[in-house]
Amino acid sequence: MNFDRVTAEYEDLFAEDFRNRLSEDADAVVLDVRTPEEFESRRIPKSVNINIMDRTFLSQVAALDKSKSYFVYCRSGARSGQACQTMASQGFEVYNLAGGIMRWPGELD
Repeated sequence: MNFDRVTAEYEDLFAEDFRNRLSEDADAVVLDVRTPEEFESRRIPKSVNINIMDRTFLSQVAALDKSKSYFVYCRSGARSGQACQTMASQGFEVYNLAGGIMRWPGELD
């Protein structure tokens, strides 16, 4: 009998691959899962904020369009990894920014 934990599939992408894959998908959504304060201080352009620490995170995610791809980030990649795991288990196509916004080579808002 196998007692290994089943994990949902998502892909960790380093910043350059994250940016390239994002540019190839015109309908993709960039999702920032940090706090609103972190989001306001600096963010990847055109990103949407859904705070993973908010008690309504799961209901906000459930309302998202599953036909789109989601490129998810946080400060260092840990919270976004958790968000990707949750979203992938619900049938979303998700990509995690490995290293988070700290590794982002592009412009920030």
